[in-house]
Amino acid sequence: MRYGHIRSACSLALAFALVSPALAADEKLTIDWIFSDEGKTAASVPSHAWLDTGIAMLYDTYPAKGERTLESFDPVTGERTVVVDAAKALSSLNKVLEPEEAIEEIGWPGSFDTTGRWAVYEHDGDVVLLDLRSSTFVRVAVTDADEKSARFSPDGTKLAFVRDNDLWMWNVEERTEKRLTSDGSDTLLNGTVSWVYWEEVFGRNDTGYWWAPDSQSLAYLQTDESVVGMMHFVDVEPNLPRVIEQRYPKAGEANPRVRAGVIGADGGTTTWVDLGVYPYEYLVRVNWLPDSKRLAVQTLDRPQTTLDLFLADAATGKVEHILRETDDGWVNLHDDLYFLKDSDRFLWASERDGYSHLYLYENDGTLVGQVTRGEWALRGSGGVFWLRQAVAHIDEENDWVYFTALEKSSIEKHLYRVHMDGSGMKRLTNEDGTHRIQFHPDGAIYLDSWSAINQMPSLTLRRTEDAKVVVVSPQRPERLEPFDLLPREMFTIATIDGFAMPASMLKPRDFDASKRYPVVIYVYGGPSAPSVSHAWSGDDGGLFDQVLANEGFIVLWVDNRSATAISKKLENRIVREGYGSTELADLLDAVKWLKSQSFVDPDRVGIWGWSGGGSFTLLAMTSSKEFRAGISVAAVSDWHYYDTKWAEAMMKTPKANPEGYEKSSHAKRAKSLSGRLLLVHGTYDDNVHPQNTWRFTNGLIDAGITFDMMIYPMRKHGIEDDPAQKHLYTTMLEFWKRNLK
Repeated sequence: MRYGHIRSACSLALAFALVSPALAADEKLTIDWIFSDEGKTAASVPSHAWLDTGIAMLYDTYPAKGERTLESFDPVTGERTVVVDAAKALSSLNKVLEPEEAIEEIGWPGSFDTTGRWAVYEHDGDVVLLDLRSSTFVRVAVTDADEKSARFSPDGTKLAFVRDNDLWMWNVEERTEKRLTSDGSDTLLNGTVSWVYWEEVFGRNDTGYWWAPDSQSLAYLQTDESVVGMMHFVDVEPNLPRVIEQRYPKAGEANPRVRAGVIGADGGTTTWVDLGVYPYEYLVRVNWLPDSKRLAVQTLDRPQTTLDLFLADAATGKVEHILRETDDGWVNLHDDLYFLKDSDRFLWASERDGYSHLYLYENDGTLVGQVTRGEWALRGSGGVFWLRQAVAHIDEENDWVYFTALEKSSIEKHLYRVHMDGSGMKRLTNEDGTHRIQFHPDGAIYLDSWSAINQMPSLTLRRTEDAKVVVVSPQRPERLEPFDLLPREMFTIATIDGFAMPASMLKPRDFDASKRYPVVIYVYGGPSAPSVSHAWSGDDGGLFDQVLANEGFIVLWVDNRSATAISKKLENRIVREGYGSTELADLLDAVKWLKSQSFVDPDRVGIWGWSGGGSFTLLAMTSSKEFRAGISVAAVSDWHYYDTKWAEAMMKTPKANPEGYEKSSHAKRAKSLSGRLLLVHGTYDDNVHPQNTWRFTNGLIDAGITFDMMIYPMRKHGIEDDPAQKHLYTTMLEFWKRNLK
């Protein structure tokens, strides 16, 4: 139920590059402009990736679509150079694919080969390669079947992909393909994953196979979905609408059965990892060791309170149990497992002391020592919030581990380094705010995408040993300057027991403290899912807040303590109740503070959220009378209707926690709704099914409560296309004006 565009909220007010509240806006910021191509890319920095050659590849979306192309960045000279002739490449791409509508831009590829010769793209179920030398596309897998999940071998000579739920191999030089597995079907998946693994285990990535470091074999997952229940979605077309099916394990019901195997890059027989004496529910991670002879496999039990790490022999499938992680609530998945090349040791992240930290182990599972420690958490600098990968680089020669963390502040992400014995820890990034880091292969330099609450993003090249900075892409305020954006303020709101909840506020233009204003509160909630951070929030949602402020609304963002990502201790407060009384108590403390402010009209407070925030909105409006109006987008209304992995982490199974499911059901409290509610859902939401909204709606109807609703036909969880986004935000603006002004 996590919305892919959860809005990055803001932080501390500082010197503003773009914002001058004393000035009147020269132009009116509109929802149409926000969702125009110019608006969506106004604060963009180039996509970027390092090649093994030491050159960085860039793709800048700031120019017009037809002018966007791949560039190289040389860290020695600091020069950006156009690599691909965009017009020639687009002509070639359209000729190869023959799409119904011409493709307007090259786009950022799925990956590059190690030499920078090739880039792989996937378009509507076809796989093609872009030859960076000639600016032309080469057909790889362009058939009537759907092809996906294409990834280069480490040596760049091969490309694996999935067709009809089987693994295939394409020889880059010979331009020939070979089928590696042959038993794929609608319910048996090889090298690709089921929905619940795609969403919850691998963070919206089809991570179903892994190349060995020597490029000679692949480890892959085989998934049997035959036992998983089926959901159905009715299209609006054709005249007798088609029905779309989706296998989706609801809380308490059967999960897909998953096992791991190893197959040679030239085909042959699969060697299955033998976990027969170690029962498990989820197979959640596979990692090759540097020798390409062994792989690490992680499994999780059904309650998700026990995670086991094994080493498996790639040739025989025999396993050795290495370590076990346990947690009273649930064990969070992470990608911070690193087997060192120069010693038989590995780094491992754990929350065993209540905070996410690094530990050093011998390969036999003997603990060497804790590497990082303190009342703060490791935190990845990018990616979805429910997965964690904080280590940015390991320099074995000089005994340094580079990582990102919340050590300075829970609302900031900074780069640090530490020796493996825990000594010498130092913060390397100085600017307040959020730093997203990508290291050069040699570890001496890195790219830093930095932004702050009122500072637009920029991309710079930095060195680990000195303060030298090379600007790759500067802040580009020119498109937003005419709108004279208002500054956000950062502060904290104390709960009744003294916890300081991060919060940010946007006040109306020409704010007058002697007046009383209506307030719109944005919430998300949930475990370690902060919406308040010291980062630029001038994306679509952040700019919409500016529209609200221009209309005379105060906009408040606040994180209850379980959402702050400070510690596992705070996350575990919501075990067995999910979005329940514990979450609500913190929110109501924030509302109490808000209504005590002289410039707030206590009778005109609204609340809204998307996905988890939509659920939080339903909780708040059915369990309190504090809100005059609210908007709930794509919300879970009852945990029975959500997937096993996420729902059961917090709630456990319905059989194990029947009272928790009963108490946490917003749908069963619909009759207690207080305030005017707008319900929003896409009819093809394969994440939070429309069933959730239909069930809540039935409760309102049974209670005779009128409400507003906006349905988006055949849209998924993000309601992501431009016309729908414009329509939705326009609808929300009209709703707030109608009900709070």
